[in-house]
Amino acid sequence: MADAPRTRPEHISGDKAYSSRRNRRYLRRRHIRHTIPEPKDQRANRQRRGRADGRPAGSDRDRYRRRNEVERTIIRLKNSRAVATRYDKRAYVFHGTITAAAIRLRLRQ
Repeated sequence: MADAPRTRPEHISGDKAYSSRRNRRYLRRRHIRHTIPEPKDQRANRQRRGRADGRPAGSDRDRYRRRNEVERTIIRLKNSRAVATRYDKRAYVFHGTITAAAIRLRLRQ
């Protein structure tokens, strides 16, 4: 069976832990837009160095908030023991387990 063709994501949202120059450079090289907030210490270091270090890293607050919502939803899904442990051998069975957990989560709200 042939693998699906690899695709490049249009946009990536990351945590402050992934805000290194190396990660940002990699994403720029691959033409992937990103929303990764800059930690205060990195911002202070960049401003201290002045013009030599370049412009500040852009960060879209609305996209970052949406990322947080997705993370919280995944955590709620993992409250289901079957999703968290992933005992299912087949991908389609695990997909069904996640679907059932999502329906249960939606009905609770």
